[in-house]
Amino acid sequence: MSQQPAPKTAPDEAVREDAITSDGEPEAPHLDFQGTTPYEDYVRASVLTHLQHPLSDDPGEMVFLVTTQVMELWFTVIVHEWHTAAQALREDDLPTALEALRRSTYELESLNASWKPLAHLTPGQFNAYRSALGDGSGFQSAMYRRLEFLLGEKSASMLVPHRGAPREYAELEKALTEPSLYDEVLRFLARRGHAVPAAVLDRDPARRYEPDPGVERVWQEIYSGPREDEPIRLGEALTEVAELVWRWRNDHLVATRRAMGAKTGTGGSAGVAWLEKRATKNVFPELWTARSHV
Repeated sequence: MSQQPAPKTAPDEAVREDAITSDGEPEAPHLDFQGTTPYEDYVRASVLTHLQHPLSDDPGEMVFLVTTQVMELWFTVIVHEWHTAAQALREDDLPTALEALRRSTYELESLNASWKPLAHLTPGQFNAYRSALGDGSGFQSAMYRRLEFLLGEKSASMLVPHRGAPREYAELEKALTEPSLYDEVLRFLARRGHAVPAAVLDRDPARRYEPDPGVERVWQEIYSGPREDEPIRLGEALTEVAELVWRWRNDHLVATRRAMGAKTGTGGSAGVAWLEKRATKNVFPELWTARSHV
């Protein structure tokens, strides 16, 4: 009787066997490195975890500070995703654009969840360290402004707070004059044969996007067509983004209203009144109004 060959060991099984010592105990991971660890070299965790410098003695300020910094990181990655989507649309690469938009929805959900540690602050808790902010306010965030510009919320006046920071100012000035994500969407649809008005396609990209009846008709026709059409998939991906941005704005409004009521906001803003106005605005407006005509 011929001898059967021994079964081959899968690579992952070999690794597991190698990780067991002679006495049957799991072997410890490699611990001895020259200098910093590869993890630190890649993630720069020691930089991130030493960027917090509270200005008050209140322990809640640390929570506020870290949460705000986490929000800035989410702004950064979402801006990256929307730049990727815009570039892909310029190249008529819809699959890549859809992937980037889909990833950004997960990131927006995580961004919105960042309000959780702050959403239940009492006025007394917030006031304990509010003075540490001085004239600081979230609307001064350069990365958040780039995010808003990509959504078509353009305003040259919002560059003014960054005049003293040349790099941020240059990046914002560039973002102001570039087509928004929605501009690239409409140009993509026009190249696909949809009747996007010429006035919309040729508009000054440095100006705030305003709803157009012709664009509404384009989305109405798209949504009246076959459900599997690519433009519908694009429209739904954008709608998901728009809804999550709306939720972000509303969560910001509720958290601010709970913490400080109708008082003047940080940085001299109108506080709740300003946020209420922002919360009423729809991102990609015709995607919402066209639904009433389908």
